[in-house]
Amino acid sequence: METPKLAELPPTHGGWIEIDTQRQRLCWWQGNDIQHECTISTGLAGVGQEEGSGQTPLGWHYVRASIGQGCPDNAVFQGRRWTGEVYSPTLAASFPKRDWILTRILWLCGLERGVNRGGNVDSQRRYIYLHGTPEDQPMGTPASHGCIRVRNHDLHFLFDHAQPGTPVWLH
Repeated sequence: METPKLAELPPTHGGWIEIDTQRQRLCWWQGNDIQHECTISTGLAGVGQEEGSGQTPLGWHYVRASIGQGCPDNAVFQGRRWTGEVYSPTLAASFPKRDWILTRILWLCGLERGVNRGGNVDSQRRYIYLHGTPEDQPMGTPASHGCIRVRNHDLHFLFDHAQPGTPVWLH
């Protein structure tokens, strides 16, 4: 796959996100400098593009939407809407099979037709997000259903810096 150059991507507010799925690390780049780095968790099923695979897609994306401004930490989202619930161990015990999407959502959209955009490989239609996760969930190891799980304090930083349109490189 031919990778577009950063200069070919949509205009940004000066920064971009790099997600290294092998190292399970996320970096916020400002120009040539890493301004923030954190451990994340990508898809338990590995990396891949296809809808229904549970895998984390690769390639260039951008932040399509930022969701959750003003919601409390550990706000529970379903269908990109706050349910009014706030995650707790008691709530988790009541819904043991729920995939917890918490605090904030950065919804990704692919930029590479046939790779992560369009057809059965469309990251946006797959609902691929950067989102919060319960504190007891592992970081640094693949464990998600395809999204990128991020700790709350790191997600707040990204939410404040990665405005819609911000490029995201998953590799």
